[in-house]
Formats: sequence, structure tokens, C-alpha cells
Amino acid sequence: MSTVLSVKKRETGHRSTLTQLRKGGAIPAVIYGYQLESTPISISAKELKKSIQKNGQNGVFAMELEGKKVNAVISEMQQNALKEQVNHIDFLAINMSEALETAVPIKLVGESVGVNEGGILMQPNLELTVKVKPTDIPEAIDIDVTALKIGDTLTVTDIRDRVAVEIISEDDYVIATVVAPTATEETTEADDNAEEQA
Repeated sequence: MSTVLSVKKRETGHRSTLTQLRKGGAIPAVIYGYQLESTPISISAKELKKSIQKNGQNGVFAMELEGKKVNAVISEMQQNALKEQVNHIDFLAINMSEALETAVPIKLVGESVGVNEGGILMQPNLELTVKVKPTDIPEAIDIDVTALKIGDTLTVTDIRDRVAVEIISEDDYVIATVVAPTATEETTEADDNAEEQA
């Protein structure tokens, strides 16, 4: 687990206060959950970045709030994509001995048979909802797509027994599919060939 992050209670209701916080290198946040009322807080952007680099975004964050030790996970993070800046975070306080439901990124590994045959690998969903003890939350779940042929679809049913954690997502939740090249691409290739022959 990471070093203990120091967080402070903050005043709410003033947009200017939030702007000042961010300019001062802090991130406005809220923490709620296990043995804790919903509390608006601020956290050092630099400390948080170090902790995420060390333990990953899905890790457990140890915090100290007004002398009380709290373990929490990130429930939601709002980011400004253009500035690569975190605008706000929702932290969920947790009981370390109880399993919790959380979203974990899916990482597709291997090169599928279908892609080698000219197909296109699609990943419609980027995360899986799992139930796991806080200390066992994986940074990502690796899913092997090597055997997928053109027209094949991989769903939760296919991988449930291959994954070490309990998957909460529905059986028909699509993880990956290999589709044939689109008609548009084929038409373009035909046009190119016609031009070359002309």
C-alpha cells in the first residue's frame, strides 16, 4: 500500500475557492463510504500523482483525515483531457476485510488469427466490473484474444472461468470481436486497382 496521503477538509459552495485550490496544486475531492459521512476534501495533486504512479489508479489509497486513518479507492475521477489535469475525485472509503465491486480495465493480449487474416479487432467495452478484496484489485485484467477468428465474439461467459477474480458484469457483456474488413475499404481497394490498370 502507498504512503499515507494527507487530506484536508474544505469549504464548499464557492467556485472561486475551487479555482484557488487547483492553482495552489490541490485537487478538490469528496470522500464517503465505510464509517464516514460524505466529506468534501482537498488533496495534493503531486502526492496523488506519485501514489498513482506507484500503486496504479485502482489501488487502495491510505489517507489521514483530521487524525483518522481511512482506506479508500477512487470511485470517479473527472479530468480535463486537454490540460491533462484532474478536476475532481470521488473517493469511496472501504473496509479492507470486505470484498467490493469495482471497475477494472481490460487489456487484450496476443494477436488474433482473424487479424492475421485481415480482420479488425474491436473492443467495445474497456472495463469489467469485478468483486474483489481491496488488497487484490488488479491493475488490469489480461484477456488472450489469440484464438479469435473473423466473425468471432468474446463475451464474459467465455472468460469467467479463466479469470482469478469474480466478474459481476453480465454473461453477454462483449469484451472483443473480430470483424471482416468493411465494404468501404474493399471498394476503395477496387478503385485503386482500377486506377492502376487504367
